[in-house]
Amino acid sequence: MSEAAQGWPLALRLARRDFSWRFRGLRLLVVCLFLGAAALAAIGTLETAIRDQLSDRGQEILGGDLEFSAYGREASADELAAMQALGRVSWGTRVQSLATTGDATAPVQLKSVDDAWPLYGTFRLRDGREAGAPPAGEAWVDKGVLDRLDAEVGDMIGLGRAQVRIGGVIAEEPDRLSEGFSLGPPVIISDATMAQTDLIQPGSMARAKYRVALTSGQEPDAAVEGFETQFPDASWDTRTRERASPGADRLMANMGQFLGLVGLAALVIAGIGISGAVSSWLEGRRGTVATLKVLGATSEDVLRLHALQVLAAAFVGVGAGLIVGVLAVPGLAALLEGLLPIDAGFVIAPLALVRAAVFALLVALVFAAPPLLAARSITAMALLRARGAPPPGIWRAAAKPVLAGLAAIVVLALATAHEVGLTAGFLAAAACILGLLAALGLGIRKAAARLPRRGGSLAVRMGLAALDRPGSPTVALVTALGFGLSAFAAIAAIQTSLDAYIAATVPEQAPDYFVLDLPRDGERSFRDLVEEEAPGSQVRTVPSMRGAILAYGPPEAMTRVSDLEDIPEGAWALRGERGLTYATEIPPGNAVTSGAWWPADYDGPPLVSVDQELADALDLKVGDHITISLLGIERDAEIASLRQVEWEDMGFNYVLVFSPGAIDDAPHNLYASIMVGAGADGGPLLGALVRAFPTSSVIEIGGVLEQARDILGSLALAIFAAASVAVLAGLAVLLGAIAAARARETYDSVILRVLGASRGQLLGALVVRYALLALVLGVVGMGIGMATGWFVIDRLFEFPFRPDWAVVTAVVIGGGALVVGAATLASLPVLHARPAQALRSL
Repeated sequence: MSEAAQGWPLALRLARRDFSWRFRGLRLLVVCLFLGAAALAAIGTLETAIRDQLSDRGQEILGGDLEFSAYGREASADELAAMQALGRVSWGTRVQSLATTGDATAPVQLKSVDDAWPLYGTFRLRDGREAGAPPAGEAWVDKGVLDRLDAEVGDMIGLGRAQVRIGGVIAEEPDRLSEGFSLGPPVIISDATMAQTDLIQPGSMARAKYRVALTSGQEPDAAVEGFETQFPDASWDTRTRERASPGADRLMANMGQFLGLVGLAALVIAGIGISGAVSSWLEGRRGTVATLKVLGATSEDVLRLHALQVLAAAFVGVGAGLIVGVLAVPGLAALLEGLLPIDAGFVIAPLALVRAAVFALLVALVFAAPPLLAARSITAMALLRARGAPPPGIWRAAAKPVLAGLAAIVVLALATAHEVGLTAGFLAAAACILGLLAALGLGIRKAAARLPRRGGSLAVRMGLAALDRPGSPTVALVTALGFGLSAFAAIAAIQTSLDAYIAATVPEQAPDYFVLDLPRDGERSFRDLVEEEAPGSQVRTVPSMRGAILAYGPPEAMTRVSDLEDIPEGAWALRGERGLTYATEIPPGNAVTSGAWWPADYDGPPLVSVDQELADALDLKVGDHITISLLGIERDAEIASLRQVEWEDMGFNYVLVFSPGAIDDAPHNLYASIMVGAGADGGPLLGALVRAFPTSSVIEIGGVLEQARDILGSLALAIFAAASVAVLAGLAVLLGAIAAARARETYDSVILRVLGASRGQLLGALVVRYALLALVLGVVGMGIGMATGWFVIDRLFEFPFRPDWAVVTAVVIGGGALVVGAATLASLPVLHARPAQALRSL
């Protein structure tokens, strides 16, 4: 048996006898690994659970293997035949409407289904029945409709021009998630009942959906490709069972990326704490190490003994973190309930847990290796005589395990990343930040060494001298404090940007009502009715249609959207159908940035004004052309101007605004907004509009704003809760770094006390040192934190980055004050150490 193999049993026996299950000296290591492992375990488990459900329930969520949808039209005979050739087809219509009973109204999403619905999954009512399409003249309704209308099963409700009996209350709607955001709870009726409502008129914003259950052996993507090849310009929005809920997929991708980076950031920050914790722990065991070496223990015995104890503490911290991470998943799922309506309760995701544990242990290896190897290399005589600085070649000895651990972390992170480029960029940025802070620490030491030592306050001179004394922990303190203050700044920037986005996107003042599908020939009577019921109200109407962009660019070299392999970044308007309108004047809240608006009496070739952001994404300029599909017919227009659009004003905003005569011959209706005049009672107006325009949908915007606030608030709370893990890790590292430095302070403080320094002077020197570090690192942390916040908000979630600089500055100042205060409190025992007793123990 080799000498190394013989040494491990001895080291194990010594480590077991010497190990304290109260983790004296290693508590910071346990806490740091606990936080990092818990963050990664919770994040990985939640993401795995949601992705598995989206994947496993793809057919049920979508209601088929494929979905084809379009606004304002049904499938042609050829298109329907092509769908039926793929498999069983179920179709229906979605339209926003109002349900009424007496004087009560409720906005609803009206959903008509045929006898084949649902193709997958089971639809259930609250009375336990399994059902499909309701009988003609009946409706299945969400419980929210009953609550709003104060109705019961069996009552009659008005839908458009029809009176429909409530036949049951929805308990389980298998394809609900794929329907996306709606302005009201669902009401399900048959195709025959939908025809009776008279809501589907030429130009109405009704959406036809065709779901297909493929015959066995067909791949969804291949089926979609074949259909689009047969009908390249039909402008159908298509989805497959793998993308059953694109909104949930995109949100999960963004949240998964963000949460994964938060977990890695927490581990990086924790690693700094681990290094300080192990160094401090080994510093306190100098006597034990010296005794072992005097009694014949080799350097390898010392390394094995302490490595085993560190490993035991690491396993405890990681194990506790994994358990808490799994238990935290239901809470995280609750925060995201309004965003991801999927049951992600208590689940076990073995791969996610193994990944979290391996990451945490690798981080422990990387950051614990240098201090462990330093303890091995210090001689017994150096340990017995005085506190020795690590030998100069320690980093060469630690290079192999550190580099191996770093390489394993990078490989594991990239191999398990959903966005390899994003993760690689994060790891590179983290390495750069660590290098920057370490270089800053060295720079502070060198600057302190060059400062004059004569004149001025003794406390100031001692504080500056302490930054460059032999064995000074300045570099470690700068790295730890820099990361901690950066975390404070980042979370403040993220949170205030989200608050600003919610305030701007969901304003306190907005139109009181939106009216959809208002007949064009009823505009005059509509305005008269509003003035009669609510005098002084502001009314705005706009023509509204739906169409898809088919091609764009110079007329001699148009780019077909169907030929693009990938949609350019920022060109979201190319995905499916978008709202279209025409106007004689520039819409309110818009400003022409290039070109010119057409005259009010324009009567020439079709022109179009394009949103500036879309133009930038597609490199469009004035004079280029855009081809759209409107109700299946291609129309071409020349770009006359580019516009800056205020998307956040809750008004009617459109990417494309056409000139009069360009598209107004197509069947369409109007959208209207009503802002009730000051002092007017809008209550009677709602009922009057419903009675006068039964085929239009009147939406009370207050409920919509509240729903939007709830959704965005849930997102903000989830982001804050996740980012707080990194902040907690930062706090632990801050306090740990201060505690580790405190152990090094005892010797210097005692010597200075013996030489005549007072406690006040020592305390002043300590405050000066930490105040200087906090000031410098506050500025640096502010920059790093703001850059991090911008990346999260702008790049991951694609929200505008609008931090509250005052709040971020206050948070950073508060963090700096916390550093100084914590350092002062943590160092009080050092100031009260008895010189004789301390010198005997050194």
